[in-house]
Amino acid sequence: MRSSIMLAALLLASPALAQQPIDPKVKARIDRILKRTPLIDGHNDIAEQLRENYGLKVDRLENGTADWKPKSLMTDMARLHAGRVGGQFWSVYIDAAVHGDEAIRQTIEQIDIVDRMIAAYPGDLERAGTADDIVRIHKKGRVASLIGIEGGHQIGGSLAALRQFYRLGARYMTLTHWATTEWADSATDDPKHGGLSPFGVAVVKEMNRLGMLVDLSHVSEETMNDALDASTAPVIFSHSSARALDPHTRNVPDAVLRRLAANGGVVMINAAPGFVSEEVRQWGANRAAEEARLKALYLGLPTEREARMTSWKAAHPEPRATLAQLADHVDYAAKVAGHDHVGIGADLDGIDTTPDGLSNVADYPNLFAELIRRGWSDADLAKLAGGNVLRALRGAEATSRTMASAPPALDKLPQ
Repeated sequence: MRSSIMLAALLLASPALAQQPIDPKVKARIDRILKRTPLIDGHNDIAEQLRENYGLKVDRLENGTADWKPKSLMTDMARLHAGRVGGQFWSVYIDAAVHGDEAIRQTIEQIDIVDRMIAAYPGDLERAGTADDIVRIHKKGRVASLIGIEGGHQIGGSLAALRQFYRLGARYMTLTHWATTEWADSATDDPKHGGLSPFGVAVVKEMNRLGMLVDLSHVSEETMNDALDASTAPVIFSHSSARALDPHTRNVPDAVLRRLAANGGVVMINAAPGFVSEEVRQWGANRAAEEARLKALYLGLPTEREARMTSWKAAHPEPRATLAQLADHVDYAAKVAGHDHVGIGADLDGIDTTPDGLSNVADYPNLFAELIRRGWSDADLAKLAGGNVLRALRGAEATSRTMASAPPALDKLPQ
């Protein structure tokens, strides 16, 4: 009995052991689905990691990046193929505090990282610019690679910069990041505009004209609705989850999920534990409160603060998000918005921890196995994998064609 209890405890404590191998028949079914339809992930932040921790270098990404120092990576070529990834939007993120011309320069440097990574691994990655490109590249066994700009501050208030980013390969832009911009309210900052300003509406319409997907992850609910009102093309949430299951303001409320059906858009579910598990979110808030309390009590005593924080964490271990909870968000979004409007945007290499069972890009089949266990059909799994994103991108391309005669927008931010 004692040995059985110890084994159970070990399984609970070890994510690697707790995730059971996929049944061969289920794995064969997943392989069939993902051979026909590319698995397109909406958001991967490896470019940020290469900039911040690895001196902008793109070498040694063939495999084994889990052992890298100072920070293990969740992405490399071998694990992309193991996870059956067929298309990837590579995020080009810069800090939301950077504005103006400096923001444009840093964004170009991030795009350069993605360009050099694609060039360094021609047998694994290939640049894509259209939905048809994604399908063609996937059939060749490579990962179709697109760019997503993760914050409207990155255009420096310039529609000309937006157009040039499109020419450089950006196929979506997130309207804000963590901070409210001069023209759009963020979900995680105080509002200034009540949603989109008039310039923000002009940005959305210019993105429609270009054929660039409008990404509503990170924006406030008011901005979500204003963008849905302004956009004549499908929108996406490149990495967001369901607010009904985890009330973080980064997640999508039911009313907006329902609007996606009329718009033709897609919510791509985020794997960040704080957006997936309410227990994890509450723990994070309590940790932040304790850190603030200790800072106020022990000014000028960093060693004391660190020791007390270590004791607090030992007494309050961080809860783990699970693959089942991630699947709950997928299920819920499919129920509210419809199976035609859900996808995957795991935010890997942009988050410090992951749900048990989805530790890196090789683990996507685990999510499909869990949904198969819940009764998902092959058709609905194919929509989730990439079918819905392909439809939304084709919708943006079609909208652009209808606007081909419209001149480039010349709106400027008010001084």
